[in-house]
Amino acid sequence: MRGVTGTRPPAPEGERPAGTRRARPAYDHSSLVEVAARVFNERGYDATSMEDLSAAAGITKSSFYHHVRGKEALLRAALERALDGLFGILDEPAATAGTPLTRLRHIVRRQVEVLVGELPHVTLLLRLRGNTETERWALGRRREFDAAIASLVREASAAGELRAGLDPAVDARLLSGLVNSLVEWYRPGRVPVDELVAEVDRMAFEGLLAQGPAGDGRRA
Repeated sequence: MRGVTGTRPPAPEGERPAGTRRARPAYDHSSLVEVAARVFNERGYDATSMEDLSAAAGITKSSFYHHVRGKEALLRAALERALDGLFGILDEPAATAGTPLTRLRHIVRRQVEVLVGELPHVTLLLRLRGNTETERWALGRRREFDAAIASLVREASAAGELRAGLDPAVDARLLSGLVNSLVEWYRPGRVPVDELVAEVDRMAFEGLLAQGPAGDGRRA
């Protein structure tokens, strides 16, 4: 029996038919920003080229430019994601109403959640060197956020809600350092987010010492 010309047997399951091309991943602006944030963190912004970014995304450089104007535009978009998340916390009802300490604790807890949710973008923000106009803009915005936290720490101290004898300026820096240090070791899935938030809250506002005579952790 003569075979039918122009046909070929089906490819085994899991294999592409001969002569077909592997489909390239579909990207939009948001997903390319995520790729860029990851590569910037791995290689450093200054050392990253558009060729590096297009290779990481699995698309051509011309396709990359179809979505973005250039490397610094990607940097700005990634930093905006981090800053929008952080400044959004300050506008939440629980951050604007209540005692200074209540508001401060809410902000710190939400800061941890934003850091976890936008980990690559916040990491990028915290590692900036200020070498470009975009970096200097972002560092200025970060200082504004830190100033808002410092102001709230001073309010809580003036209201007698913090331990007497502490320097509010130092407290604010230590508090920011505690939260920001998470980018150096936290990885998704390592600790459940709700547990991480609760632990940071306890560490920041209750400390390590046990309370009462057994732990000799009486408050001054």
